[in-house]
Amino acid sequence: MQPLLTYRGTVYPWHCDHVGHMNNMWFAGKFDEASWNLLLQLGITPTYLRDTERGMAAVQQNTTFRKEILAGESVEVRTEVIEVRERVVRFVHTMHNAETGEACATCAITGVHTDLRLRRAVPFPEAIRAAAEAHVTAVAVAA
Repeated sequence: MQPLLTYRGTVYPWHCDHVGHMNNMWFAGKFDEASWNLLLQLGITPTYLRDTERGMAAVQQNTTFRKEILAGESVEVRTEVIEVRERVVRFVHTMHNAETGEACATCAITGVHTDLRLRRAVPFPEAIRAAAEAHVTAVAVAA
């Protein structure tokens, strides 16, 4: 399975810090948007979350910065699902410079499916789990 396109956008001057490159808070924001776009593609839609009183919680998030991104550059995030369990999905975002294709940062996230009333982890519905499992990458399976 190929990585899914989960975000595309531009770095604006107000995303940059005093050193002149995109600040880590904006990396986190763009990776967060990518996460919600990934979940949408897996069937975890805003309507599903509202109607079933379910939520997703990031319980671990690790970001690795590889290359700075400057104002005016466009970025894309592509995401690989690496593991699906009863209540958990793990995925890795890779942010690329859209012009050069160079990988600039990665963000590995562990997300947990929750019941918002009970405030605890609950199993994914079978259809959502199957959709997520269908997106597990071959690289992840071999790892």
